[in-house]
Amino acid sequence: MFDVDGVLSPATIPLGPDGIPQRMVNIKDGYALQHAVKKGLKLAILSGAKTEAVDRRFRGLGIEDVFLGASLKLPVFEQWLEATGLDADEVAFVGDDIPDIPVMRRVGLAVAPADAAPEVKTIAGYISPCDGGYGVARDLLEKVLNAHGLWLDDHHAFGW
Repeated sequence: MFDVDGVLSPATIPLGPDGIPQRMVNIKDGYALQHAVKKGLKLAILSGAKTEAVDRRFRGLGIEDVFLGASLKLPVFEQWLEATGLDADEVAFVGDDIPDIPVMRRVGLAVAPADAAPEVKTIAGYISPCDGGYGVARDLLEKVLNAHGLWLDDHHAFGW
């Protein structure tokens, strides 16, 4: 499960002329996300942000569980656990700032980008060498898929 701002997009977000934040995304993260979905990993997005572009981006990569506008993330996370039948200790959550801490304390593996808030880094079980928006998802998913023998394991890995 991934936060968006500061994790899948950089922490600095330009505003459009209409005042709506414009997020950047990392193409290598995108490849890893869609590949992980195809390999059977249950991925989810949990963000306080709420924009159609964010929803469209991650659903377009095959992620079915996209939760946006979550001002309090833990209740949404608990509902997702119940809906999926997963145990919290089976989940990795990648967060970068204070609103992510309650979920990070609940999961089996709390992950933080290199540029996460200090409070987040103190509870992270793994700190990626990548800053938010610059390959954090790729870093984590490549490690997970490699551990299961699913990274570049067949010819389907070489396409979108």
